Amino acid sequence: MTNTPKILAFAGSTRVDSYNKKLAKIAAAGAKAAGAEVTYLDLRDLPMPLFDEDLEKQEGQPENAHKFKELLIGHQGLLIASPEYNSSISAVLKNAIDWASRPAPNEPPLAAFAGKVAALMSASPGALGGLRGLVHLRSILGNIRVLVLPDQIAVPKAYEAFNPDDSLKDEKQQQSIAKLGESLATIVAKLN
Repeated sequence: MTNTPKILAFAGSTRVDSYNKKLAKIAAAGAKAAGAEVTYLDLRDLPMPLFDEDLEKQEGQPENAHKFKELLIGHQGLLIASPEYNSSISAVLKNAIDWASRPAPNEPPLAAFAGKVAALMSASPGALGGLRGLVHLRSILGNIRVLVLPDQIAVPKAYEAFNPDDSLKDEKQQQSIAKLGESLATIVAKLN
């Protein structure tokens, strides 16, 4: 690719053995195979306090929230694997988005999100694979000016979907997740 797309891949989970972290890594491999430069981020490595405007006013943006925001700004594409908690997205993912959406002085609105392209996926123990949560994530991202690709994948019964090497047992699912990363890389390259 002439314009090497930069893609940030992460899951909305801090659980060590997260199904969604596994999905994000499969999609990241697909994006890399398509020629993208991919950064994998584990939100567990960037713990952030709950968003609080009073805290922000007194202390400014927390260091890890700033690091997350800078990572978002430095990438054109986002691969997000989102667990479903009570038919919505996880608190850790919503909190990270909320912190990163806050404007810094002399910064355009939504600098970390505006003009980005995202691909979404989920894995869940439930029968729908996290689809209900993806509806909410798609809405949130669209409202903060992220172009969300129409294709998305939800892996149901995640507790039995993965091999010991973290690949998916279903080869078609494995290829579909990798293809999601590849598609994001291709579209980001074309747009840039």
